[in-house]
Amino acid sequence: MTSFTDLNLDSKVLKAIEAAGYTTPTPIQKGAIPPALQGRDVLGIAQTGTGKTASFTLPMITMLSKGRARARMPRSLVLAPTRELAAQVAENFDTYAKGSRLTKALLIGGVSFKEQDQLIDRGVDVLIATPGRLIDHFERGKLLLTGVQIMVVDEADRMLDMGFIPDIERIFEMTPFTRQTLFFSATMAPEIERITNKFLSNPERIEVERQNSTSDAIEQILIEHTPRRRDMAAKDKREILRTIIERDGAALRNAIIFCNRKTEVDVVAKSLRKHGYDAEPIHGDLDQSQRTRTLDGFRDGTLRFLVASDVAARGLDIPNVSHVFNFDVPSHAEDYVHRIGRTGRAGKTGIAYTLSTPSDSKYLDAIQHLVGSEIPRGENPWSAPAPRGKPDEIEEEAPKRTASRSRSRKKDKPEAVVEPAQEAPADVAVAEEPVAAPRDNRWDRGGRADEDRGPRRGGRGRQDSGPKVVGLGDHVPGFIEMSFEERRAEG
Repeated sequence: MTSFTDLNLDSKVLKAIEAAGYTTPTPIQKGAIPPALQGRDVLGIAQTGTGKTASFTLPMITMLSKGRARARMPRSLVLAPTRELAAQVAENFDTYAKGSRLTKALLIGGVSFKEQDQLIDRGVDVLIATPGRLIDHFERGKLLLTGVQIMVVDEADRMLDMGFIPDIERIFEMTPFTRQTLFFSATMAPEIERITNKFLSNPERIEVERQNSTSDAIEQILIEHTPRRRDMAAKDKREILRTIIERDGAALRNAIIFCNRKTEVDVVAKSLRKHGYDAEPIHGDLDQSQRTRTLDGFRDGTLRFLVASDVAARGLDIPNVSHVFNFDVPSHAEDYVHRIGRTGRAGKTGIAYTLSTPSDSKYLDAIQHLVGSEIPRGENPWSAPAPRGKPDEIEEEAPKRTASRSRSRKKDKPEAVVEPAQEAPADVAVAEEPVAAPRDNRWDRGGRADEDRGPRRGGRGRQDSGPKVVGLGDHVPGFIEMSFEERRAEG
């Protein structure tokens, strides 16, 4: 069995490794360290959690033990896709460089330029940076990369996903052609292969496990759920998440919950806190100080649930994560491998749950095609409450109200029934239809009579106005009664 003492590392590095509690190198370390110490380019392909960080920091410290850095001209450069991963590389460097006089600087966003400029001005042996902040310092004239002897690109496939490949190509062109390049990635996309063919010279290729594979130490469970309505999917998944947390009980020591969107990260974290769970969000929109505090709390066990976007999916070394939840099915199949790789690390086992709805089918197909197997299905532990009434009635209730409003009103008010005309019986006298009397010329002038105006003008004050006209009520205008009265008098 190979040990670290067989890898020709510096004696001080071996002491630091022993103090950290490591004795046996992982397969990627055993394959990458010897050619790196020989000065060859290395292309390392291994899934996350296999010790890629130590496979380049250990030979770097050994090779840089001789020599001295100059101001603004770092001797080596490590590129990482995220602030968290860059900070983790810096921590590994501090662990393994104990006893040496090597210096380092960390260039990441969210930190003052002034503090970083002061470190660069003094000269550093190892410069650890994210691509964006490194280019910012270079364009401000505060940094020269002509003295770089060793260049490391970590999590290259994540760089591709985040759109950093043009920046990586630009940084490669800023460094000397004679540099040594160590290139590490969990997957090997065609674009990554193009970069390696362009900038690496006859690299030693180390692929310790099948490309895009998942660890056997991780139990994968797919929970399928069909929501009552499409807009209820997120709420239902939060219910399922809390049900699984309660069901697993003490076995769930801590968990990382991955969401696709930053807004969903905040919503899930807030929901968990509302129901009494210790949870905090982490994503790219938060201040670096807050992200650091959250990660430190999760590492030391004071925080139980970390709700994260994919900013936390790659390369973070948190060895004691018992559970991973894919609250959202990742839209990029490679992200699934990296997400669930946060558990089952350092020889431990872990559980990875994935919550899916029917709209996630194409993403699931891509993931299962990538890993080469189906994700085992698990029983949904939560069932949605039954809606009131019969489903058919509920579905049709709204259309019925809208379409039958006019018909319902007709039911409340019975329609008038028109009876057909019938002949009157012989024993019933039928009154003849009154014939309108010819108009008197006296009424042609505005309805006013030349004589006897008083009683004929409205009918007021008359003692005997004759029988009431049928159908016109008790208050009949006088001029109408006068016309009928004159007809009766003439008859």
